[in-house]
Amino acid sequence: MKLAILGLLLEADMHPYEITLKMKERAMTHYTKMQMGSLYYAVDQLAKEEYIEPVEVIRSSNRPDKTIYRITEKGKKLFHQLLLQKFKEPEPIFHPMYLALAFSDHGDQNKMADLLEQRIKQIEHQVNFYYALYEDHIDQVPKGALHLMIGMYEHSKTELHWLKRLYADAQRGKLGEVGVPLDLVE
Repeated sequence: MKLAILGLLLEADMHPYEITLKMKERAMTHYTKMQMGSLYYAVDQLAKEEYIEPVEVIRSSNRPDKTIYRITEKGKKLFHQLLLQKFKEPEPIFHPMYLALAFSDHGDQNKMADLLEQRIKQIEHQVNFYYALYEDHIDQVPKGALHLMIGMYEHSKTELHWLKRLYADAQRGKLGEVGVPLDLVE
């Protein structure tokens, strides 16, 4: 969350609601675990630690005050530290289905196949969404962000291919077979 807030404030001074809108516009909640409710807390913490500072307070008689923030020099240093840390650390691959797959031979494969069929339809929509997101932002964001968007698209395509192969085996009741390799032909 801190990396996202600081990165967006590098682009322009904003109040927290504007930061939320930018995150939604760029679909940041699709590629990282961010709780939007924790954004205001993170902004308060960053301000308290002097990584960001108020620039202006917009007062309105019928609405709460809006504090516009900017990143400080100290905040820029923290941003670069957090940014490089993300490039350095390899992330383990976790998927919500991995644990279930380890025991799938004990479950109702017909029900699993039905659920996989639904999931495949969702991922097909996701693939299309991510490609449209990429295309819509070509003229709006730096190339690094385009790599992120096309990465989400390519990961979704890979997941779709994997789910279709899994679905075929579940549909045929083969998730419990031992000694038979997967058909990995593309």
